Amino acid sequence: MTDEILLETEERMEHAVQAFRRDLASVRTGRASTSLIEHMGVDLYGQRMQLIQLANLGAPEAQLLTVTPYDRGSVDAIMRAIQQSDLGITPQSDGRIIRLPIPPLTEQRRKEFVKQVHTKAEEGRVSIRNARRHANDELKKAVRAAEISEDDERRANTDVEHLTSKYIDELDAAAREKERELLEV
Repeated sequence: MTDEILLETEERMEHAVQAFRRDLASVRTGRASTSLIEHMGVDLYGQRMQLIQLANLGAPEAQLLTVTPYDRGSVDAIMRAIQQSDLGITPQSDGRIIRLPIPPLTEQRRKEFVKQVHTKAEEGRVSIRNARRHANDELKKAVRAAEISEDDERRANTDVEHLTSKYIDELDAAAREKERELLEV
């Protein structure tokens, strides 16, 4: 019983770290990366779709992203979505291809992105702690239902704490790496 709870908890914590890493990929650095825009929402034909579903994305240069829509009629909607996003990039279009020149980051913008990383990291930590709380609640229920002993509960709680520390450390390491990448000039 405790093994099942620990496995489920570890899975939840792993998912939280993976979600955080995906969120980090969307935080802009000085280099062009299609991950900045691929999950951007675009309103087209009365539906909201991700940009990656509507266009071919590329990064031909370190400071340039290209978006080649599959349907030329979607160019205006994609341009609008990019302009309304918080990326701070002005798209340029020739009617077929949308070019996104990635300007170098100013010191102020870098600090804003670092704050964004810290916010996302805290959200990830909260998610990990929620998984810990859920596991502890499940262990208490198991003790009340006489499925496990109190000693097993204490051992499992210790294991849950070790998992929590491990995944929070992993999350913090990813945040520090992204912060270092952002502050690199």
